Amino acid sequence: IRHKKNLMKIVSSYRPSCEMITGTQAQVLVLGPVGSGKSSFISSVQSVFHGRVVNRAMVGSISTSFTKKVKVNRQKRRTEVKKGEDSGLVMCDINGFGDGDITGLTLHDIVSVIKGHIPNGHKFSLEQPVTSETVGYVKTPSLAEKIHCVVFVVDASKIATYPKSLSATFRMLREQISNLGKQKCVSEKLTLVKNPIQNVICVCMNKAGVLLGMSTSYIVPVKNYSSELDLDLKKDILLLSAVDHILQYAELFFQDNKPKKKQMIL
Repeated sequence: IRHKKNLMKIVSSYRPSCEMITGTQAQVLVLGPVGSGKSSFISSVQSVFHGRVVNRAMVGSISTSFTKKVKVNRQKRRTEVKKGEDSGLVMCDINGFGDGDITGLTLHDIVSVIKGHIPNGHKFSLEQPVTSETVGYVKTPSLAEKIHCVVFVVDASKIATYPKSLSATFRMLREQISNLGKQKCVSEKLTLVKNPIQNVICVCMNKAGVLLGMSTSYIVPVKNYSSELDLDLKKDILLLSAVDHILQYAELFFQDNKPKKKQMIL
């Protein structure tokens, strides 16, 4: 219980160190195949901070909009919470991938979200791809409006049955995100594995690494809440540990984007 409380304190008290982000949040984009547990992961994290299992209507559904789902708030008594106080983390949800394709949006659309061009609540459509003329399009997004960390989510119980084409989709996404990283637009990637079985976690993590084309050091196992009615300490610690890792990667992004101090010439 003490470990859980410490993790909750670390997560809820987090604030971006970059001066250009002061007063706003670390924005994390959650990506993954349809049914991988993206929305369930977000709801599960929210459950930990609500103190009860939160079963959002969005879980299990296919959304076509870009939405910011979770704000992790400080755990204080109501009388101690300052009015209008912002949390330090926002998790953003978006469509799941199809088999070897992306359902409801293009690779260009995802990159536009990461760059901060897409407004919250935007409805995606294959018939109307995002352009600079899109309603609400942010032409010159600030650092605070961009995505600061991208999280890939895959289901451990489905890793062996995912089509090979899905690996190609992940590879294309990672290449695009890596290119953005060089331009200081996004941080390193982190992957979450949904529903691991204790005695085969290492095997699942290795298979996930092959599927995603990345080292297992970037892979963190979690167990989402699905049909449970009450919180479970072990699940909470896994979820909080994953969020702690996410924030560490977001912080690396902020460290890389600290404004350079102007030198005075005497």
